[in-house]
Amino acid sequence: MITTRTAKQCGQADYGWLKARYTFSFGHYFDPDLLGYASLRVLNQEVLAPGASLQPRTFPKVDILNLVLEGDAEYRDSEGNHIQASAGDAVLISAQPGISYSEHNLSKDRSLTRMQLWLDACPERENPLFQKMTLAHQPQQLIASPDGRDGSLQLRQQVWLHHLEMDKGEQRSVPLHGPRAYLQSIHGAVHALTQNDEKEALTCGDGAFIRDEATVTLVADTPTRALLIDLPV
Repeated sequence: MITTRTAKQCGQADYGWLKARYTFSFGHYFDPDLLGYASLRVLNQEVLAPGASLQPRTFPKVDILNLVLEGDAEYRDSEGNHIQASAGDAVLISAQPGISYSEHNLSKDRSLTRMQLWLDACPERENPLFQKMTLAHQPQQLIASPDGRDGSLQLRQQVWLHHLEMDKGEQRSVPLHGPRAYLQSIHGAVHALTQNDEKEALTCGDGAFIRDEATVTLVADTPTRALLIDLPV
């Protein structure tokens, strides 16, 4: 079963220096029916104005994945660690209790656009504080997984996150580990097919809840870029 959540249905914020779209309850946006999905707690797309910063804050024990779409970012923690990322990079932060984290747009004349995901972390798992990778331009790339396979970032949770780049008319089937997944369109138009021939179409910024499917098949209606988040637990 596939249930679409369009970009227009998401929470919105515009503070001038920060513009945001929230898939789930976040900040001032609250919906008791949308507090997350399985271990996926947050899925935001945010634009920071030139030179803007998100000030230091602490987080629950989550893995924070930042996918930089445009611009240049720096992430810092209160222990003096820092890492920089540019468009096409993914940064994974293993948030720790008592440590604060900040984000900075390094450019004084360009906006920073990125997607951010929070995933519940298993309490007994410890990973490097910061991990980084550059995405390859290929039809399907595993960018995060529990064991770091195929050069992916290593999560503290049983989640597999795929980055997809598809040409118009291209079809791709992805097997899933369990009963739940979430599909997020970054740009372009794509439709998803289920084993019962159910079809759901997504355009730029739309998402879709996927339930009780062993495999999801995607067909690109235009050149498409998307994330598929495999969430068995």
